[in-house]
Amino acid sequence: MLEEFVGQKVVVDLRSPFVCLGVLAGYDDLHLDVRAADLHDLRDTVTTREIYVAESKATGVKRNRKRVLLVRAEVVAVSLLADVVAE
Repeated sequence: MLEEFVGQKVVVDLRSPFVCLGVLAGYDDLHLDVRAADLHDLRDTVTTREIYVAESKATGVKRNRKRVLLVRAEVVAVSLLADVVAE
């Protein structure tokens, strides 16, 4: 399932108050490899996760990491950034 997301901009929702946006470069049993990533701590803003992601889709991903390895056990959801609905 994840294979079809490789090479595309994704949103990775985590159990913690973090969300990660970027290009899914690959994955294995333990990690997701996200490049040109924005690893955002939602505690640093008053914005909700949904608003932050929708604004990032509209204005572009604010890259703050070249590469992030995310622990798959902490992942709640992975979706394409293009599939984010901003209504």
